Amino acid sequence: KSKIRRSSSLKKSNLKKNIVILFPDQLRYDFLGCYGAEFIKTPNIDSISKNGVTYEKAYSPSPVCVPARTSLLTGINSFKHGVTGNFDSLRPDYKKTGLKTWADIIKNDEYYSAAIGKMHFYPWDARHGFDYRSIAEDKRHLHVRDDYFKKLRTAGLRKFHGDEHEGYQENFTAVKSIVPYEHSWDHFVGEEAVRFINNHSDEEPFAMMVGFPGPHDPYDPSEDFHVPLPNEDDMPDPIPPYDHDKEFTEDQKNNGLKMEWANVKTMHKFNDKESLAKKKKMRAHYAGLVQQIDYEVGRIIDSLKENGLIDNTVIIFATDHGDYLGDHGLFGKGTFIESSSHIPLIVQTPETIGNPKRVDDLAYLFDITSTILEITGSKIPDYFDSIPLPGLPGIKTTKRNELFGYMPDGWMIYDGNYKLSKYSNGTRTLFNIKEDPKESKNLYKDKKVFKLRRNLESRLNIEIMNSIRFSFFDRQVDTVNSLNEKDDFGKEGWDWDYPAQIRPLAERSDRIEKGEIKFDR
Repeated sequence: KSKIRRSSSLKKSNLKKNIVILFPDQLRYDFLGCYGAEFIKTPNIDSISKNGVTYEKAYSPSPVCVPARTSLLTGINSFKHGVTGNFDSLRPDYKKTGLKTWADIIKNDEYYSAAIGKMHFYPWDARHGFDYRSIAEDKRHLHVRDDYFKKLRTAGLRKFHGDEHEGYQENFTAVKSIVPYEHSWDHFVGEEAVRFINNHSDEEPFAMMVGFPGPHDPYDPSEDFHVPLPNEDDMPDPIPPYDHDKEFTEDQKNNGLKMEWANVKTMHKFNDKESLAKKKKMRAHYAGLVQQIDYEVGRIIDSLKENGLIDNTVIIFATDHGDYLGDHGLFGKGTFIESSSHIPLIVQTPETIGNPKRVDDLAYLFDITSTILEITGSKIPDYFDSIPLPGLPGIKTTKRNELFGYMPDGWMIYDGNYKLSKYSNGTRTLFNIKEDPKESKNLYKDKKVFKLRRNLESRLNIEIMNSIRFSFFDRQVDTVNSLNEKDDFGKEGWDWDYPAQIRPLAERSDRIEKGEIKFDR
């Protein structure tokens, strides 16, 4: 860990705004009071909404942990950066290709960056541009010797597998944690975030990303937390599985949850008739974790206030993806179903305090990336897919007409009303989300929307083709000048500079106009 810069005794007013990104793992938008949930209390997260811009149609384009987080880091979609699954990684020498993370970029604008908690980097202690790290990795990564591991060890504790808890199998990972709240994952992250705020020098602005490991499964709230679990009977029933969900529910019976890291042996019983009560227990435990995170969010906000920083800090609240929690007969995440891909996204700026609003425009998770660069005064790379979020005071942007989804086994396009998805298992779906938010009526074969479907598929195909073509940028051999006989291209032993770098769009466009290259990658 880098040493935290200690505060000077003389308080100074930063001209540049600080940034705090609060980032739970696998948090459903509809399990927050500010998004309409009446069965759970989330007053601190709701306070950000009451003083900020709340996005109604924000989505994770790649609804699994590592691809979503890598897109947030880099500002481009997962097909372009090549991290499409949870066991993929940015190439270690990504900077040689001209690619930079937002933490890399803001260094030039005198920002000090911190990554607290779960980042899901490979290797787990990588920096990826951050100046400071305090690490509490994924709740399933029990053997990672991170800072949380060391904290537990000093208390005579360790990380426990979910299967070491009573009821883990029969209740689909819904348990009470063996570890008391004082030593829980999310409390450790909250403590470290508060410590950073309290101790950071006021001589330079900071950008801090706070990654809570919860409410990701196992659903293991601490029994001694001062706020009781929500009542299981108050939990909304999960959306039932429909015919178009069958392939996914069948796949689930033999998926990776059976592996040692999760060891859930009961997924074949997940949709049995008697499973509804267990799913509601699972939801109540999940809600308990959300309440614990809300408490830590409150402590972080209080620390900003106590240090006189709240009026000069932008707070961004979001997540990498949602959680089915039994919707459509599914566990976890990984498709473009609403409970998996639709995410909470809220931004509070000094200008929005007391002036909240809700925005209905389409937004990607990785639009946060360009928004950060706008706030820090950094130049936004022109190869970005990310654009600044709409509706924020003093920030200009453009309106998105559609969102796309990028997964190794699925593609998606959503125009704000209709969502079309195509999966490698043969499933094809088309839903009118406005009229059918539970995605119960599959319109894919409906002749009434044939022209609409064909148009969506055409736009989706073009996007995927362009993204795949871009993804090979680091391997492109530039032989434009090599056709000249004076070049060494024709001689034995000629070689090319690898990896190739991302070229600015303006440079590529100019070369296309001159006929030097035939297409814009």
